[in-house]
Amino acid sequence: MPEYMEESRAKASLLLVRCGKYLLQVTGSQNILVLGTDLAALGTSVRAAGYNVFTVDHYGDQDLKRLSEKNLSVLAQEAGKSCGRFQDTFSPTALLHLAKELCASHQIDGVLLGAGLDDYPHIISELNSLAPIIGNAPNTFEKVRDKQDFFHELERLKIPHPETRLLEDFDLAKRTAKDIGYPVVIKPYPSLGGEGIRKARNPNELNDGLRTIFASSVYDGVLLQEFVSGLNASLSILASGMNTQILTLNEQLLGLQKLGLDEPFGYCGNIVPATYGRKQMDVILKRCTDFVEKIVSHFGLVGSNGIDLVISDNLIPHVIEVNPRFQGTLECVERVLGKNLVSAHMNACKEGTISVPKKNRRENFCVRLILYAHYRSIIPNLSAFTGIRDIPVTDSIIEGGEPVCSLVIQEKTRHLALMQAEIQAKRIYGELKPAHQ
Repeated sequence: MPEYMEESRAKASLLLVRCGKYLLQVTGSQNILVLGTDLAALGTSVRAAGYNVFTVDHYGDQDLKRLSEKNLSVLAQEAGKSCGRFQDTFSPTALLHLAKELCASHQIDGVLLGAGLDDYPHIISELNSLAPIIGNAPNTFEKVRDKQDFFHELERLKIPHPETRLLEDFDLAKRTAKDIGYPVVIKPYPSLGGEGIRKARNPNELNDGLRTIFASSVYDGVLLQEFVSGLNASLSILASGMNTQILTLNEQLLGLQKLGLDEPFGYCGNIVPATYGRKQMDVILKRCTDFVEKIVSHFGLVGSNGIDLVISDNLIPHVIEVNPRFQGTLECVERVLGKNLVSAHMNACKEGTISVPKKNRRENFCVRLILYAHYRSIIPNLSAFTGIRDIPVTDSIIEGGEPVCSLVIQEKTRHLALMQAEIQAKRIYGELKPAHQ
């Protein structure tokens, strides 16, 4: 029996005991705390699954506040005032303090995580002491997000991935880039949403990118990564401790300037599912299945997880990272599969069962676009627009390059879904007014 399979059986049994212990505390109860940077889709899914929704988030958008029994946010959006810049205002510690405040005044029976805290396992551990995290344990986050060890383990498991090094020294980074070979991808560590990631095609571009990162007090170091040409993609998976299922293969949208984003690798949304010819898709999914089972078993993943990939031109999926929590694709995956993923997540953690269709039975596509402000903008009343999510306060000010809202559009074909989403995006941009300093 392969080494990773022997490890997996022991870890799987421990996972079921651990998750069972946590979920015994929430069975029959209703109050779930949802925590992350932007939570409208996840909060909606939690509420549709039959729970009372309590939320702690960064932005404090209107639609999230409406669906929450109680919402506490880092930002206090107000008409006539700027929402600031995410890089300056985001604080994992602030999210934890707000969670403590909410738990002190309300009975919280379990916690579900969205994006934002992946690279802060000590914060996740403290959060877990307030109320049990339903899903991956804090040490699981630490294992999959420790970049040096993670890619070492991928190498040991013989899983395709770009060569990656985590470095804290400028001169060593320059020598390492030469060893990897140009072009390389420069990633500040830790990073969120693709901010600050650059492609360096030569030593001059490398030096420029490194100087920016090492001059900042925000980052702990830099990831240098081999550049793999291909489709940016992600897998939405569900794991029960004993079984694993790929739900969808998704196309990632990165660095779209027409959506107001100057970051070349910045996250702009997804198209679910990704599209290839039938034979190509069979090859890709077979290769994904082979390594997903290894990753889930080796790292002990449970519940809803995402795996970011680059699918190379010769159809080899290269693993970029694991997101051991609910993903930004949530609403799109739910629409395509016709299944509530929070309910599926709970069943996978509590019962060890997976009951989600393996294929897109409805033959449809769902697009999520994240719209960023092209310039410092006054936000109109956006509530009347179809498919809008993450809605800011009317007359609040969004700085240039910061997120305005999301759009979620579902149609029968990829082309039609993307076209309708882009038409709606143009209408929204047409309503924005410049905000003078």
